Amino acid sequence: MADPKGFMTTQREEWRRRPVEERVRDWDEVYVPGALLPIISKQADRCMDCGVPFCHDACPLGNLIPEWNDLVSREDWRAASDRLHATNNFPEFTGRLCPAPCEAGCVLAINQPAVTIKNVECAIADRAWAEGFAPPMPPERLSGRTVAVIGSGPTGLAAAQQLTRAGHTVAVYERDDRLGGLMRYGIPSFKMEKHHLERRLRQMRAEGTKFRTSVTVGRDVGAAELRARYDAVVIATGATAWRELQVPGRELEGIHQAMEYLPLANRVCEGDLAESPMSAAGRHVVIVGGGDTGADCLGTAVRERAASVTQLDIYAQPGAERDEDVEPWPTYPKVYRLSAAHEEARDLETAPAAHADARLFAASTLRFAGDEGGHVRSLHLVEVDAARRPLPGSGRTLPVDMVLLALGFSGPDREDGLIDQLGVATEPRGTISRDAGFATNVPGVFAAGDAARGQSLIVWAIAEGRAVAAAVDRYLTGSSQLPTPISPYDRPMVV
Repeated sequence: MADPKGFMTTQREEWRRRPVEERVRDWDEVYVPGALLPIISKQADRCMDCGVPFCHDACPLGNLIPEWNDLVSREDWRAASDRLHATNNFPEFTGRLCPAPCEAGCVLAINQPAVTIKNVECAIADRAWAEGFAPPMPPERLSGRTVAVIGSGPTGLAAAQQLTRAGHTVAVYERDDRLGGLMRYGIPSFKMEKHHLERRLRQMRAEGTKFRTSVTVGRDVGAAELRARYDAVVIATGATAWRELQVPGRELEGIHQAMEYLPLANRVCEGDLAESPMSAAGRHVVIVGGGDTGADCLGTAVRERAASVTQLDIYAQPGAERDEDVEPWPTYPKVYRLSAAHEEARDLETAPAAHADARLFAASTLRFAGDEGGHVRSLHLVEVDAARRPLPGSGRTLPVDMVLLALGFSGPDREDGLIDQLGVATEPRGTISRDAGFATNVPGVFAAGDAARGQSLIVWAIAEGRAVAAAVDRYLTGSSQLPTPISPYDRPMVV
């Protein structure tokens, strides 16, 4: 504990965002470049080095947060990088994309603003790359065993890196033309620029991991053939089966799934397209769904110069403070949060009809209506109570010519035939069944990440990848020294 009084003398200060008018004109990350390092050592001083640090339990990776906070406060960046990478393969991803349940579990957060753990993590990761503290770590010897990892999202990449470093020959299969899964084509560049991903992929290639892009297992290569070719297979395809909105008018043109819309905008940033064929430019857009994917659609539509953008959230607007009776510390509370995209929409007044920023809370979609040409022109909604029951007399209509459905995901996509060809058992909700060792009912086939857990956070995805790697290593060699941060049955802290 570098400064025993740091939490009393230093106020919480977060990484500053660039001015709204500036950042909505480009796709760069929203934060002010170079503005984090000058403040981060004092922010790390606020860590109390608790005897029982609940930030450990709130983070499924078990990140050694008090240790690297202390090292950052002393500006020992190399040691801080070592402690951070000891539990997290990709801290530059989580430092930008994770909603930081660790901060909700910070003991200081009982009655004060939490330590800026996420910002400290990001600073360490970026400094590690700048100073060369994250070199490739190829194995000293090869085991002679081979593993196929299906999916190159955070789970697949974490599993592949752990298994490669353990000496196994690993090939990652990705159906898209580029690696990264949702980090590549689902997460907008203004949240995480893709050079962070490319840098980590170069490290993995140098360590020996092989990558096979534009290969859909089950279609381009048979799943059974792949299983016969490798000693073990890890299914880490994610939960890509999107949820539908079954209301009248859903068949109208101009209504799209969020994951039909976001990849096209990302392809524009990659240089594949001059303009998205699904651009929101000049359109009145309504986003159905109040989660992070909806916020990603919001920020994207703002940058594409939509005429207006409104986001519908079926839940009531949460309060600014934690409700200790409903969600006591150290659980992750549902409080009003202003993401960068919502800040942009608020300042630019993209949704005149909204309650706050661009969101209409407690709003449920009843139906869509269109014109004679079959294109959506209006959305009819109603306000609902906590039980999602319509409130009489609360109906209203929003003009719209583009609707984006951001309702989450139910499980892995089965259209490619992977699950059926392997004969892998599934749960009633559509996710892949597995035992306490991440193994499916098919010998040598393991499942991890959202494909088995269901839709979750990036920090849980990486933890799943690390844990399944230990299970596969144990299956191949009889024992393993790889860490197992979670079990398949672990869940976030809730009441």
